[in-house]
Amino acid sequence: MIAQLTRPISIPLLRQPEAQNPDPTLLHNITWEQLEQLDLILEHTGNRLTYIDGIVEIMAPPSESHESPKSTVSNIVEVFLRDRDIRFYVRGSETQGEKKDGARIEPDECYSIGSKKPIPDLAIEITVTSGGINKLAIYARLQVPEVWFWEDGTIEVYCLRENDLYEKVINSELIPDLDIELVAEHSRMADQYDAIQSFSQKIRNQKP
Repeated sequence: MIAQLTRPISIPLLRQPEAQNPDPTLLHNITWEQLEQLDLILEHTGNRLTYIDGIVEIMAPPSESHESPKSTVSNIVEVFLRDRDIRFYVRGSETQGEKKDGARIEPDECYSIGSKKPIPDLAIEITVTSGGINKLAIYARLQVPEVWFWEDGTIEVYCLRENDLYEKVINSELIPDLDIELVAEHSRMADQYDAIQSFSQKIRNQKP
């Protein structure tokens, strides 16, 4: 199925907070060297750092409300890739970005598809808070081809274009046979084991 495209989206550096969710901590005018010092200071706290152009976002350690859907979505993706015999490499939350990029990020999950590459093909972000750095701005700078955002049981897919802007699409272009709405539907199930088992059965039934 060909992905349905919308207009390219502009990418501001910051997302606006919503009143009902806590804000991340933001620090401004931070050099890369100061970022590395923060890394050392927060090394054993579980806090996560995101950085672009002198702005640092400090996020609290992931909660159950974050980790549970992350695990469900990643497990579902991997079940599908294995079932369709698509080679992939799990990159986890491996830090992406260097000083030369002026940006870095720790994805919630990321993958190389087909072969190992310096930059992952797919990054998945689980959104349970609001405000802070717009992660698409970082992913665009790092040239990550596709980014998924899960929030409240829905998944939005963004694909990078030649103008370094992302377009929101209906289906993944990296994994075009994967039904994104089916993934989202199963991510909303209360029991993770049942969700993965149900998804596995449905994709087996879909095979010709």
